[in-house]
Amino acid sequence: MVIGDRYELDDLPLGQGGMGAVYGGHDRRLDRRVAVKFLRFPGGHDEELERRFIREARILARLEHPGAPVLYDFGTYDQRLFQVMQFIEGVTVADLVSEYGPLPVPWAAAIAAQACAVLTAAHALSICHRDLKPTNLMLCPDGSVKVLDFGLAMLRESDGAQFTRVGQILGTPAYMSPEQIQRGVAGPKSDLYALGCVLHEMLTGKPLFTGPTEYAVFDKQVKELPPSVPDVPVELDRLIAELLEKQPENRPADAVTLYERLQPFAVDLPMLPGFLNPPSVPSPGRMYARMVGRVL
Repeated sequence: MVIGDRYELDDLPLGQGGMGAVYGGHDRRLDRRVAVKFLRFPGGHDEELERRFIREARILARLEHPGAPVLYDFGTYDQRLFQVMQFIEGVTVADLVSEYGPLPVPWAAAIAAQACAVLTAAHALSICHRDLKPTNLMLCPDGSVKVLDFGLAMLRESDGAQFTRVGQILGTPAYMSPEQIQRGVAGPKSDLYALGCVLHEMLTGKPLFTGPTEYAVFDKQVKELPPSVPDVPVELDRLIAELLEKQPENRPADAVTLYERLQPFAVDLPMLPGFLNPPSVPSPGRMYARMVGRVL
């Protein structure tokens, strides 16, 4: 299928989510690989999903950071909205943990720290992700991390709409903060709570809170204390416990603070065979980042 006389899509989708399906494709005009996300309406036309899809595009257009996908184009094809984005090679953290098992401490800290860098840029623009989870974090072959899917993101200052229906809680239960569940509100520290859930999962190999129903998981998020993470440095375990505090004011101050506290653990990263390029393959991204890192 070709849309807009320009984007030639692969036959099968790369993945499907609550709002739409993502296809790999080729931009004939600029001769490059792209990812195309289509909005889908499971039960007929849905104005709320349409507004959310448009808002996601506007957020991606504002968020300029190497750890977030670049939005190339936006339009309508056959009465369906679509986004054209940077095609990203890599593996989601969910698949990484599923195949590798619990990650080494340096890698778990490095992935979380890179996510903090993206959150710092987003929060500075008053953008809260609201759906940070392992399937929305992608590890690229050069070791960089991309934060994906801003479909539930919220502009705290300018976006007054909550985009929720009566009785509906938006998000993924296993990574939702207590304040999202109880009051339907989210702020930067809600993203930090979600990242705490992800960090706990990366180090243990399994989700923090599970249950037979969404409401069982909600109940645990609100009431149950998280278990300690075995076989990790005491300070890292303490940091994760702070991230998973039920009250937002008891969590780290912001993503910058969390980044600084994760740095000491993100050292001497071992190779992850099968997931990363070997050291012999030059990494222009890392070369560039090393020089930027020397700027005081």
